[in-house]
Amino acid sequence: MQIYPAIDLRDGKCVRLKQGDYAQETIFGADPAAMAERWIADGATYLHLVDLDGAKEGRPINGRSIRAIVKAVGNVPCQLGGGLRTEEHIKEALGWGVTRVIVGTKALQSPAWLAQMAQRFPGRIALGIDAKAGKVATQGWLDVSEITALDLARQCARPPLSAIIYTDISRDGMMQGANVAAMAEMAAAVPLPVIASGGVTTLDDVKRLHENGLAGCIIGRALYEGQLNLREVVAAVSSK
Repeated sequence: MQIYPAIDLRDGKCVRLKQGDYAQETIFGADPAAMAERWIADGATYLHLVDLDGAKEGRPINGRSIRAIVKAVGNVPCQLGGGLRTEEHIKEALGWGVTRVIVGTKALQSPAWLAQMAQRFPGRIALGIDAKAGKVATQGWLDVSEITALDLARQCARPPLSAIIYTDISRDGMMQGANVAAMAEMAAAVPLPVIASGGVTTLDDVKRLHENGLAGCIIGRALYEGQLNLREVVAAVSSK
């Protein structure tokens, strides 16, 4: 299973939110590129980047920080989500050097557009599904729709999309453990790799996600606050 340390960007800084709430922000560093280098040194082989300003504004914003991260980590791939809602946005983000981009809000608004973009950029677009009580949240998690996460996944999840990143907002940043049951249900429902996000706090969370067929998991606050040691996480997954 692939482990993705998360680097969330706001105003060019490395931050973490609680449950996607922009008012509950903790700043963990003013140099996101240095943070990326730290995770690479600890064994990360893929990074998960989020443009929080972009998610809120609906357009890519933190390009300078993202380019600096990409330059700092060399050949280590990065995936980026946050505010990518047009083909031009996708081209801009890919132009910053990230390996793939994550589309969320626009996928709910227009699954046909998502399919078109996946064909145009094969293997370089992942579907981001952020859910609260099983319902899809959009616009930087500020709005909750009536469609369920599973329904959206079944509607959209087919190649050449590369993966689904499934986030349980209620767990995100709360250090309360991953919603393993919901993640396993999603992994069983679609033909694409599913990457779990939200609340991954312990080695047991990671192992249970692995055992339930998740292709990867994203870890944020637990790494930044020292609850999890990335070297130990990578070693545990590798040993299995």
